[in-house]
Amino acid sequence: MNQPIAHAELIASYRKVAAEAAMKADKVQAASSKGPAVAKAASDTAAKAARRRDVLASKLAKLGVVLAD
Repeated sequence: MNQPIAHAELIASYRKVAAEAAMKADKVQAASSKGPAVAKAASDTAAKAARRRDVLASKLAKLGVVLAD
């Protein structure tokens, strides 16, 4: 695979996962009024999305790609 194409695909994946993590973090606040079990499940889901975002960010950093967020 061509390097610029691989970088572009990784950047696109990062942006998608970052948007998903932000959306799930917002849902945690909405779920907090529905009880502790729902809030915990939403919080766990948001944490997993944030970890996926961080993993992609570290891969991009290793490649020398800097994203201005």
